[in-house]
Amino acid sequence: MTAFTYRSDPPAQVRVDVLVLPIFEGPEAGPGVKDVRGADLVRLYEEAGLKGKRGETLTVPNVDIDGLAARSVLLLGLGKKEKVDANTLRRAIGRAAPQIAKRKSVATTLPQAAGRNAEDAVQATVEGIVLGSYRFDSYKSGKTENGAPEEPALESVVVLGSPRWNTRAVKQAIARAEIVSDAACFARDLVNTPAKDCTPANLAEHARKMAKEVGLEVKIWTEKELEKGGFGGILGVGRGSVNPPRLIELKYEGAAASQPPIALTGKGVSFDSGGLSLKDATNMEWMKDDMGGAASILGTMKAIARLKPKVNIIVAIPSAENMPGGHAIHPGDVLRHRGGKTSEVLNTDAEGRLILADALAYLAERKPRVIIDTATLTGACVVALGEDITGVFGNDRGLIRDVVAASEATGEPMWELPLWEDYKPLIESGVADIRNIGRRWGGAITAALFLAEFVGDTPWVHLDIAGPAFTDKGGDFTPKGGTGVPVRTLVRYVLGQATKPARPARARA
Repeated sequence: MTAFTYRSDPPAQVRVDVLVLPIFEGPEAGPGVKDVRGADLVRLYEEAGLKGKRGETLTVPNVDIDGLAARSVLLLGLGKKEKVDANTLRRAIGRAAPQIAKRKSVATTLPQAAGRNAEDAVQATVEGIVLGSYRFDSYKSGKTENGAPEEPALESVVVLGSPRWNTRAVKQAIARAEIVSDAACFARDLVNTPAKDCTPANLAEHARKMAKEVGLEVKIWTEKELEKGGFGGILGVGRGSVNPPRLIELKYEGAAASQPPIALTGKGVSFDSGGLSLKDATNMEWMKDDMGGAASILGTMKAIARLKPKVNIIVAIPSAENMPGGHAIHPGDVLRHRGGKTSEVLNTDAEGRLILADALAYLAERKPRVIIDTATLTGACVVALGEDITGVFGNDRGLIRDVVAASEATGEPMWELPLWEDYKPLIESGVADIRNIGRRWGGAITAALFLAEFVGDTPWVHLDIAGPAFTDKGGDFTPKGGTGVPVRTLVRYVLGQATKPARPARARA
């Protein structure tokens, strides 16, 4: 594991394998570049044909550079100086992370380039390094393609700051970044694990093990307990699989028992074949990611338990495998959910909302201050917002603003979509209280309207992460596979709420 430390030493005097220094677009020297007096680094960067655009890198070996203790310098472009913020740092260093992860020791002045908020800049830099150097290699033999041993892992990173910075606050930012990044990587691991090794029971055991490690209360509901509890949506979706469903319940107590908790849930479909409404085989292997919502909640709780904010949290994660077995539910079947509400299943491939309905109803019974769910719910949301942006729906203006603000601070883009009540007739059923699909158009909205039926008057936000939960091309600080979205947003939101008293419901959306 990489060790992160903080110092305010002159960058040229730090003895490491590589010193990462920022370059603004122009190119223009960033913090620390001019401290290396034995070489004209900006000129070398420019002669290489580089402009300083975000992510452009040039490695300069230390060949008799006077006064430089590092073995090499990596010049990293950040783009236009006036536009650099914490997210710029996260994305830029994340893009360079696979290069620097091959070195044993690194130092960087990158946080000094963002200016105003040192803590956010430091946290973003550390997150970028950890998230950008992530690899899922559990199923690898341990050797590279040419048979050579893997490169040595990054052992230490020195974050170089200004002597004027609050050392205690910056060190706390580093520790927070390590915890949150580890949690996001934990969520990525779960999403990337093949479905045969991440059944509902396997996912529940991962949750149990994590809870034991960090000190969370945990209860795993078995199939028989779900039957007694009236969780007809979870049971219905899981009927076609030989792997029985589970409900994962977690509890974190960081405040007085009288304080109402924040409630979290996430869609945990361990594999989605579509059921009898079978999906096309093309890209079906990606459907192991349909538990990305559940993974994000588990990652969030891992971080929260370690950060220990003064707030209470309850979690109920439904998990089922959607398969077309002999006992699978049919199109036209009616399910009775927790609390008694019924749904007509017109499409068994719209299954995530069926299991979430049970979890939402269960959480609403606990009288939480808010409910937040995350789910790889609809392709319609991807059509609307693309692969990088989370769709946000909700019934409470204040809660929506708080969650979106947290996403902006962490660089996990979200955009509010309307919970349009005029579309509610599209999911009315002639034989049940509600049906699980509407028409083709507005599918993300009608899915959210379905979920809204199960939260009652509780302030609630639904995050449709069907686009950003998984990437087949990789990003600035995300290789191919699970992204861990929206772990960092949820942690930021919870930490912010820990400093606020519980509030009554605000104006409805």
